Amino acid sequence: MTDPNSEPHHETFREAALHAEYESGQRESTEQAAKAHVAVRVVRMAIGSILTLAGIAMMPLPGPGLPLMAFGLAILARDVAWADRLLGYVRARIPRDDDGGMSRGAIITMAVSGAAGVAFSVWLLG
Repeated sequence: MTDPNSEPHHETFREAALHAEYESGQRESTEQAAKAHVAVRVVRMAIGSILTLAGIAMMPLPGPGLPLMAFGLAILARDVAWADRLLGYVRARIPRDDDGGMSRGAIITMAVSGAAGVAFSVWLLG
């Protein structure tokens, strides 16, 4: 049973988020700016998580799994340290040519396999 004198959980969460935002090293001039930055971080983390999970799902499925997972981790790495460490590991696994970019063969293979997967899904559901 909850104590009627205790603060509601959503207020506790807001206070913790604002405290974490103030401690992040970037000083917002107002509480309103800190709240806006919390919202931006939440959206950025949600998008990064979705892209990372989609990249993981594409590993066994047709599509560019590693590059999409690296892109999602790059977005997450701005806010969480573990994503930055994992991003270094994933980047080492992405095929590259001598110039450091992705090889043309890898790009073509990913594009063709992704298009084939979409076409097969449309054919299967249609």
